[in-house]
Amino acid sequence: MANTREPLLQPIPILSLRPTQMTVGMREVKEKRKRWREQKSKRKQAESLGKHMIPVVLGPDHNHYVIDHHHLARALYDEGVKDILVTVVADLTMVDKDAFWGVLDNQRWVYPYDARGVRHHFNDIPKSIAKLKDDPFRSLAGELRRAGGYAKDVTPFSEFLWADLLRRRLSRKDVEADFDKAMEKALDLAKSQDAIYLPGWCGPASED
Repeated sequence: MANTREPLLQPIPILSLRPTQMTVGMREVKEKRKRWREQKSKRKQAESLGKHMIPVVLGPDHNHYVIDHHHLARALYDEGVKDILVTVVADLTMVDKDAFWGVLDNQRWVYPYDARGVRHHFNDIPKSIAKLKDDPFRSLAGELRRAGGYAKDVTPFSEFLWADLLRRRLSRKDVEADFDKAMEKALDLAKSQDAIYLPGWCGPASED
């Protein structure tokens, strides 16, 4: 397996990107869209695209499979960006098509879980960035990390692991109705022993 991490200087159509997850936090996508619009000039936007290339795996069908920055890719798509630069993390064009998703799964480059936390067949993963569904608990988990509820961690899909804990303790209706109140509950939960097994946990030390 080749690990190249070489940027493709020839832009590729953003709609040709293939996701490796089923959901994103649309609240987080909207925030990225806002930051994109704040870069008023085309030059600044072009510079931003050059600094934030999308990491992909090249599949046996020669499609580009996104393994990180799904939120950024979706935000750029929603903002009307047509083409994007990518960084090829691995070339898997030699892998048998039937084995491809298993290889991604083994490398922890795919997360086939829906907005209820239910695992699906790889075939159910959307075929384009435009088809990613909203998971409000992923937005809550992302905001929880930025608020200091837990530390940034290299564990793949760590935000989704936190989202699953939050999903089990809070209702989607409550998160969508009052995000700030849900954040207060999430911060309390993040400091508890119930979250100690999650990546980046930095809750208070247990008492002697």
